[in-house]
Amino acid sequence: MNKFITAACVALCVASALPASGQEKNYGPGVTDAEVRIGQTMPYSGPASSFAAIGRAMSAYFQKVNIEGGVNGRKINLISLDDGYSPPKAVEQTRRLVESDEVLAIVGTFGSPSNFAIQKYLNTKKVPALFLGTGANRVSDPANYPWSMGWQPNNHAKGVIYAKYLLKERPNAKIAVLFQNDDFGRDHLKGLRDGLGEKAATMIVKELSYETSDPTIDSQILILKSSGADVLVDISTPKFAAQAIKKMTETKWEALHFLSDAAGSISSTLAPAGLDNSKGVMTVSFRKEPTDVTWANDPGVQEYLAFMKKFMPDANPTETYSLFGYATAQTFVHVLQNCGDNLTRENLMRQATSIKDLVLPTMLPGIKLNTTATRYTPMSQAQLVKFDGVTWKPIGDVIDAEK
Repeated sequence: MNKFITAACVALCVASALPASGQEKNYGPGVTDAEVRIGQTMPYSGPASSFAAIGRAMSAYFQKVNIEGGVNGRKINLISLDDGYSPPKAVEQTRRLVESDEVLAIVGTFGSPSNFAIQKYLNTKKVPALFLGTGANRVSDPANYPWSMGWQPNNHAKGVIYAKYLLKERPNAKIAVLFQNDDFGRDHLKGLRDGLGEKAATMIVKELSYETSDPTIDSQILILKSSGADVLVDISTPKFAAQAIKKMTETKWEALHFLSDAAGSISSTLAPAGLDNSKGVMTVSFRKEPTDVTWANDPGVQEYLAFMKKFMPDANPTETYSLFGYATAQTFVHVLQNCGDNLTRENLMRQATSIKDLVLPTMLPGIKLNTTATRYTPMSQAQLVKFDGVTWKPIGDVIDAEK
């Protein structure tokens, strides 16, 4: 009898250790058989409201997914709240999402100031903050913030990519740098310096910063021009980038002008600056440009344009921030699919940090998303693009900041 009991116990233990195909569902906050509830804050008002297109596109994409049956039979319920690009407001709204709405995760919240303000709170609460809309290095730092991760190439990587291009194509360049006086600007600048290596000391001839509260950057442009630089690396947001383009045209400063990709929107930056004035400016990109005839017959771009026509008919389909939100939402859907019925915050984080060679249909050829438990930045690749007066045109090959 004792032998029988022992054998039965061993069999029971082995069976319970095996991952049965009919494994029970495991749910965290915000999850039922019918839905997965997630949250975000966006600048639907305030000085950065042009970026709200990201949140609108994510909401619309999840609407599309839900109409098609959801993910593993569950609808995605995105609660997207306005933070006005105000850190205190972002904290207030995020606390509401976590404590009142009981969301499973925060997904896609935009802006470095907002994400910095909520980062410690979310990590203390062990709430996943995934695919955040910022290139700040700090949001992809698993050693200190294991529950937060970005999506796009981080700002340091973008600075390295500028540097790699310049070392190859303009090794004798005299570089002036205009940067926003915060982590956004400083991370780019550090990447540029690191990428240039020992040549940074001779190639960078002048650096100036600006505050987001400044009315204009006209005086900075005049000082940078007087440095004799023939390249301007302009690490600014749309309002100030448009001012820089106009002032350079007005003063006939014909330097090669690099914009941050945060200012890479044709409608939000280049059109206000004047499309003719903007000819020749360059930036980094990891997405296919819908206005480029190169992608006229591309299935991924056609699918995106069809999505915009059906689910966002009043929005500008060429707005780069809409495409950004669309692709971010696709990434989250991929992770959610991999979670299966194990929809806890812990497993969501495990799947988000286990992405392997994910190819999104609107990303440039050769760009793949990869994450690990120690690498929280899904993308490190981008391509230089130049504005031809109508659209962005790819220049050279995709550059990987990590190789």
